[in-house]
Amino acid sequence: MTQHIVSTREDWLAARRELLEREKELTRRSDELARQRQELPWVRVEEEYVFETDGGPRTLAELFDGRSQLIVYHFMHGPNTPEGCPGCTFATDSFNGSVAHLNAHDVTFTCASRSPLETLNAYKRRMGWSVPWVSSQGTDFNRDFTAFTEEERRNGTGFNFGTPRHADLDLVDGEELMALSAFVLEEGVVYHTYTCYDRGTEALNATWQLLDRAPKGRSGEPKDWPLPSDEYAAR
Repeated sequence: MTQHIVSTREDWLAARRELLEREKELTRRSDELARQRQELPWVRVEEEYVFETDGGPRTLAELFDGRSQLIVYHFMHGPNTPEGCPGCTFATDSFNGSVAHLNAHDVTFTCASRSPLETLNAYKRRMGWSVPWVSSQGTDFNRDFTAFTEEERRNGTGFNFGTPRHADLDLVDGEELMALSAFVLEEGVVYHTYTCYDRGTEALNATWQLLDRAPKGRSGEPKDWPLPSDEYAAR
C-alpha cells in the first residue's frame, strides 16, 4: 500500500494549478537571472593560455573557432581524478547533444581538463562523445578560474566565491573542480564573463531536470549517485 497521498482528479487539478503558479514565478525569476548574468562586467584575460587540441596547440582566443562566444566546462580529469569524475561524465552526456545547437547561436563549447590529450580522447571514445575536449595540462587555466585573487588561491577561500561550505577547500591540491566558465571575444580581446561551480552547474544537466519531474525525484543515497553510463550494469 502506497504511503503517498492519493486523491481525486479534481483535487489533483487544484493542487497542480497552485503549483503551476509557483513554477511560473520560478520561470520569471530564471529569465531575470539570465538577464542579470549577461549584465555582469567583463574581465580582460591577460594570460596567454595554450591548450593541446586535436588540431594542435591553440590559445584561448583560438578555441573560439571563429565564433564570438565560448563556454568551457571544467571537467574533473587530471592528476587528482585520473579515472574521470562520474558527475562530470554524467553532465557531459547532456552536453554532447548541445554542441551543434550552440554553434548555430555563435557559441563554441568545449570541455577542458588537466589530463594529457590522448587520455582525454581515450575516455571520449569510451563514452561515445563527439564534444570537443582540450587539455590544459601545464597551464594555470583551471586554477585561475576557480579563484580570483592571489590570496584566495593560497588559502582556498575563493572557490564558489567564498561560500561557507567551501571556505576550507584547499585549491593547491584540489585544482580539479566541477565548474563552467564563459568568455567573449571582441576585436581580438578575450574577456571572462561568467563562472559557476558545484551545484550551480546542475541546471545545465537535462537528466537532473527530468529526475526532478519524475514521481520519486532524485535519490540522495550514495548508492544511487550517477555513474558513467557504461557502468550501471555492474552496480
